[in-house]
Amino acid sequence: MKYEICTTFIIGLLVSTAHAQLKPNNRGGHPALPLSGGQTQIQTTEADFYHPGSQPDPTGYDYLVVSRFNCINCHNFDDDNNPEQIVPPYNNWKASMMAQSARDPVFHAALTIANQDSKDAGVTCIRCHMPGGFVNARHMPSDGSALNSDDFDGVSCDVCHRMVDHTYSIENPIEDVDILADLADSGDLPTQLGNGSYIIDPVASRRGPLDDVQTNMHGVDILVSPFHSEAAFCGSCHDVSNPALSKQDDGSYLPNAMDAPHPTMNKYDMMPEQRTYSEWLNSSFATEEGVAFPDGRFTDNNGGATVGSCQDCHMPKTDGGICVFWELEDVGSRINTAEHSFIGSNSWVLEAVHNLYDPNETGLSDEVIALHSQRTEAMMQKATDMDLSVNGSSLNVRITNWSGHSVPTGYPEGRRMWLNVRFLDDLGELVHEHGYYDWQTADLSTNDTKVYETKVGMSSEMAKMTGLEEGPSFHLVLNNVVESDNRIPPLGFTNEAFDAIGAGPVGYSYEDGQHWDDTQFAVPAGAVQAVVTLYHQTSSKEYMEFLRDANVTNDTGQIAYDQWELLGKSAPIVMDSSMIDLDDTGTPGDVNGDGVINVSDILIIISEWGPCSGCPADVNQDGVVNVSDLLLAIANWG
Repeated sequence: MKYEICTTFIIGLLVSTAHAQLKPNNRGGHPALPLSGGQTQIQTTEADFYHPGSQPDPTGYDYLVVSRFNCINCHNFDDDNNPEQIVPPYNNWKASMMAQSARDPVFHAALTIANQDSKDAGVTCIRCHMPGGFVNARHMPSDGSALNSDDFDGVSCDVCHRMVDHTYSIENPIEDVDILADLADSGDLPTQLGNGSYIIDPVASRRGPLDDVQTNMHGVDILVSPFHSEAAFCGSCHDVSNPALSKQDDGSYLPNAMDAPHPTMNKYDMMPEQRTYSEWLNSSFATEEGVAFPDGRFTDNNGGATVGSCQDCHMPKTDGGICVFWELEDVGSRINTAEHSFIGSNSWVLEAVHNLYDPNETGLSDEVIALHSQRTEAMMQKATDMDLSVNGSSLNVRITNWSGHSVPTGYPEGRRMWLNVRFLDDLGELVHEHGYYDWQTADLSTNDTKVYETKVGMSSEMAKMTGLEEGPSFHLVLNNVVESDNRIPPLGFTNEAFDAIGAGPVGYSYEDGQHWDDTQFAVPAGAVQAVVTLYHQTSSKEYMEFLRDANVTNDTGQIAYDQWELLGKSAPIVMDSSMIDLDDTGTPGDVNGDGVINVSDILIIISEWGPCSGCPADVNQDGVVNVSDLLLAIANWG
């Protein structure tokens, strides 16, 4: 029987894309619906957001135990006598954004606006944030009102440990042959990863990379799955595109014919929202050799000499027991087992979840949140290096990206890094500052420093359709233009590869192989020292105000904003910080750094006349090149 189905599976592979395009529609399209303030809701349907993979089916799966109470008895434990000998998966998972993905107040605020902007758009959000609810057909209505309490355990233990590789290999469980063949027959077999293209085993099982489990107390089969150690496992959700928009010949994106799946089902033909997995896939980390770190920044805890997969960094290896019976002879402690901490860059939302939900429901406590915060900062500080140098009267700041993807990566809205540069005099007093951040108001001075971020927005065509303004926008499901992208690419970057995946620089440039960025700052008069800090922020003030003010449906935006305000307004975390003496910088006004101020410097100042962010021609560092800079240079002539 297994071999007969293999034939069906192979044939199904050849026709799966065609089948996907013939998925039945649930509703007919309707005219655009007007909203308040002159905005018009796009009348998409659930069909517009279809993506291959496991589909909603309330009777098609053995009971999907998304509740943490199924795992808590054996995988949640402490041992005060041997604290270094345990790696309890539940203890670490509960303090991660995977566990709290369905309780994240920022997600709920964004979900509301997505549904406001484009009808039923929320189904594509629920697919990744509440996968248990999705496959059990509780994803509609798209506001999540049909979800049950178990669904709010987000990306749960059972969801991950039921996932199936979308590509069969001999190393995978033989059970996968039938599962993939059924999906191929229905037209739901993914040919790409992303947009929640996960496949859930319809039969209750526990899948993982361990091949030496001696004792099975789960009540279901334990299947050995190499897939759980591969980056492709994460790629199921960590590449996100808008399937309601298609790429045009001019590189822009416009809405498809409504009430139907995307015409090609190729994610690279869809509007990119985030490309974390694809960025990794086109980096040196995705090669067979991986990347070696002589300084041990990642390899000191992953049990190997190189870093390759997402898990190597985000699930670092630790020695110890993984279940409460670890001290028994036939269970024992393990070497290099994956820590289920799933550390990323989110610096404040766990505290908001802790404030908004019963700790008995979330499993969160002040202690586990503090540990997660420490791990987050440590991870972020491993991601980049800073190097400072002085050339004449200019300070150069180089930021090198050592992560396996662009920095910053992931969800683009409100997420950013920036350089704060403080020039000090011989008494340690501030002479001038770039990238000033007001910790009380959360306002950032962006016009005089380097801010690394992606900005997306709406074209004139989309603005006309929606009644909103053309240009940069936080309307995630309506945005159809990448306005700018100056994020630093990873090791192994090429322009051709990143342009092909929709993750190339926009309004900025990097050479092939360049995984660093340089920024010059003119040294002001009287400065003898510079202190430079690279900050990362999860949620900007502008984004949180948008979530609050654009919501005309419920109070989720206000709830998210109130928590953001209460918890320090997404206080930036330090990724790098360094100091340099400036004694040999020369005289302000020596724009070209040749040791003398003369006509060539004056000509450069004149050529750069106007607003200027950190350029040497801005001699007095007030953010604009004008007559004051010219006079200062003339005063220092010679």
